[in-house]
Amino acid sequence: MEHLDDQERQEVWTNIKDALFNDHIDQFRAEFLELHPYDQARIFEDLDEEIRMQIYTYLSPEEVADVMEHIDYDEIEPFFTEMAPAFAAQVFAEMSTDDAVDILNELDKDKVASFLTIMDDDAADEIKDLLHYEEKTAGSIMTTEFVVVKAGMTIKEAMVHLRTEAPDAETIYYTYVINEDKRLVGVISLRDLIISEEEWLISDVMNERVVSVSVGEDQEEVARMVRDYDFLALPVVDFQDHLLGIITVDDIMDVMEEEASDDYSKLAAVSDVDSPDDNAFASAKKRLPWLVILLFLGSLTASLIGRFEDTLDQVAILAIFIPLIAGMAGNTGTQALAVAVRGIATGEIEKQGKWKMMMREAGTGIITGLSCGVLITLIVYIWHENFFLGVLVGLSIFMTLVVATLAGSLVPLLMHRLKIDPAVASGPFITTVNDLISILIYFGLATAFMNLLI
Repeated sequence: MEHLDDQERQEVWTNIKDALFNDHIDQFRAEFLELHPYDQARIFEDLDEEIRMQIYTYLSPEEVADVMEHIDYDEIEPFFTEMAPAFAAQVFAEMSTDDAVDILNELDKDKVASFLTIMDDDAADEIKDLLHYEEKTAGSIMTTEFVVVKAGMTIKEAMVHLRTEAPDAETIYYTYVINEDKRLVGVISLRDLIISEEEWLISDVMNERVVSVSVGEDQEEVARMVRDYDFLALPVVDFQDHLLGIITVDDIMDVMEEEASDDYSKLAAVSDVDSPDDNAFASAKKRLPWLVILLFLGSLTASLIGRFEDTLDQVAILAIFIPLIAGMAGNTGTQALAVAVRGIATGEIEKQGKWKMMMREAGTGIITGLSCGVLITLIVYIWHENFFLGVLVGLSIFMTLVVATLAGSLVPLLMHRLKIDPAVASGPFITTVNDLISILIYFGLATAFMNLLI
């Protein structure tokens, strides 16, 4: 089943539309269900509500569930709102438990309660259990649809059990082994099950060194573990090692996208990335808090320049280099910030050590500062034929780049140490702080060596 490009999807949509308009149910089902659920979802999103309502009558709840699982969670509420409540409840019941929970978390609590009341009791109970876990933890993204076997089973008994349970399991590549107390004691791969002799015991074949995560573990740490160990699934346990669920790699990909989007929005100094559906007031509400903070910090910069008014009066030419020095400080600080935040997010800083990273950034600041300082000294000297002015600007650039590089890497580390998300040390915030530092350095040096400039 190949991925459709926009032109191919449009051709398929034309055929599907003809079948819908002519009430050819069999033709519609043949065309639509032949597509991968991802392509079904892309077509479904472009339809008018009237046509979607027609499609709900042509597809089963299970088939609609496949489509819903491939629509972005933050855009899915209108689809479940327009469905008949009983049909929507059936769709939730047919979805993977973790996907159903993720979608229900996006809906109004009254709607969630209504759907759970209508839903089949077993499906509703599984969903309720997962809804209780704190958002963005392992418990909130795990699924309870997995296969377990007991350590005392034979390979033959386990294979019979696997064939029975596989249709409802999210993955069968790993089968988890529990003891009589339902504690996780091992794992066995599908490959090992297939190649083992039927009379062998599971306890003799299983791998007892099971890597698992606590149900309360942060989802970002779970994603890092799946990346490091190259797992397709990861078991989730409680504090007594009872197996509660598993987290599959497709859920981890969603987590990585969500965390990257979250970090990017914070680096841009907004509380959340604007949704295309946001109006101007909603977007402004998200951006305004940081902008107000930065406005006050910017006012401090202006006030600082005002304190060196006498220096500017005596050597007015100093003013033309303010944007250059402040801009260089902001640029190099943002570069160091990006390296530090990424290192914290990926765990690289923990591996190589914070001091090693700081020494590397200090060295980088010295090298870049010295290079840019010497270059700007020559440019200013040739441009204005004033050697001491060139040295002042060059020395200011050197000191500013060293300090700004250290600040850009140190601030995220301090925030991380204080259990604050380091991504909030955003680019605009670091830039504004480094503006203050660079102006202080520049005018401090100018005031100290005023006699050489006049």
